[in-house]
Amino acid sequence: MENYSEQEIIRRQKLARLRELGVEPYGEKYDVTHYAADILGRFDSSEDIPEGQQVALSGRLITVRAHGKASFANIQDESGRIQIYARQDDIGEREYEIFELLDIGDIIGLTGEVFRTRRGEITVAVKIFRPLVKALRPLPEKWHGLTNVDLRYRQRYLDLIVNPDVKKVFILRSKLVQEIRNYLNNQGFLEVETPMMHSIAGGASARPFITHHNTLDMNLYLRIATELHLKRLIVGGMDKVYELGRIFRNEGISTKHNPEFTSVEIYQAQADYQDMMHLTEDLIAAVAQKVLNTQTVTYMEQELNLTPPWPRLTMIEAIRKYVNVDFDEISTNQEAQDIARQKGLDVKKNATRGELMNEMFEEYVEKHLFQPTFIVDYPIEVSPLAKRKTDDLTMTYRFEAFMAGSEIANAFTELNDPVDQRERFEQQVAKREAGDEEAQMLDEDFVLALEYGMPPTGGLGIGIDRLIMMLTDSPSIRDVILFPTMRPRE
Repeated sequence: MENYSEQEIIRRQKLARLRELGVEPYGEKYDVTHYAADILGRFDSSEDIPEGQQVALSGRLITVRAHGKASFANIQDESGRIQIYARQDDIGEREYEIFELLDIGDIIGLTGEVFRTRRGEITVAVKIFRPLVKALRPLPEKWHGLTNVDLRYRQRYLDLIVNPDVKKVFILRSKLVQEIRNYLNNQGFLEVETPMMHSIAGGASARPFITHHNTLDMNLYLRIATELHLKRLIVGGMDKVYELGRIFRNEGISTKHNPEFTSVEIYQAQADYQDMMHLTEDLIAAVAQKVLNTQTVTYMEQELNLTPPWPRLTMIEAIRKYVNVDFDEISTNQEAQDIARQKGLDVKKNATRGELMNEMFEEYVEKHLFQPTFIVDYPIEVSPLAKRKTDDLTMTYRFEAFMAGSEIANAFTELNDPVDQRERFEQQVAKREAGDEEAQMLDEDFVLALEYGMPPTGGLGIGIDRLIMMLTDSPSIRDVILFPTMRPRE
């Protein structure tokens, strides 16, 4: 038998008493006519809910204040909270005894009349009520709410009950995601669905989760990106496609990383990374304007101006600006290794100029990019799916968008040369065989698709969770994921 607290014992005793009185503590549905916010808003403004209007609503008891044979309480439904007033003279002695057996956290249905108290608070005078759910555990202490961060993430249902601002974030998230879809649909993009289990983990540099298919007796990988399947659709003649859904990467957990996250990947034939830059800044600004009614948002007490156009810097220019190192003057791997060591980087054996350029950028530049900024032209070593620049074959037509020091988008002019793509994959396989678990695998079927011909294409991926963080002023990715990945309790 579980060791119950004193409060839990008392609640179970009340549960038994309710059943003694012939009351089912886990009742049937209650027919609701109004929500709390409807009553509060309409009574105050147009008065189309007049004094004495009968309403039926249901909610969870949040506070109870007994005064002899009358009680004030607050109930909370999906829309908000409203005060109710239960009096023995109105509902009868037996019913009032039942009301007194209710606890904070219980769910009830009630019918009553709307009135305004002498203090001016809009209230529902209870005429009929019915217990719907007896809560056997108490809610967190009402004045402080649920403040334990670990507990908030583990028991999100409690977080949503006692911290109203949390629910607002997830309502905003839903609206923002819906508006992303609306924007892309209005631009002529077609939403598609591709497999979540892949025989090859491709489309990104990341360690995959592995599962096993019993009937086929083969390992499968939870997708680390949707890229390679979506580009197959471009080959097939679907010129503007996107997929918004879950991605899985077997990586660490932090304020910016969750192993299961949401992205939108967008591909357009007869487009390049310049087109994807315009799409990125226009989409994010338009979505913010539509849902938040502004293109200037506050994140961590600083303003983010989302209004296009966003600044553009090449990776080399950004490193020159923030690290005072000019990779235009560094031509060999040895020179790059020497300067990287001078700057305090841990230089791996055989590290190339391009790899060290990217490491220096990630270590010393990203944190400075608070305002929305495009960093363009990435080394070929870290961009195996992007097209080479025609004027510098060591670099690619690739950009990443940054905001508040975090990458929120990644895009290429897509590599559509099957011979070059095979060579890049083979270089990735060599890295993988040398111990790099995040290096990409060789996807023969994708190369085969390219051999049939993929038109010039621009591709873009946006991290939805990080973007939502910025737009809702949330400090951690766990604050915008309803059920983030957590280590099991000991």
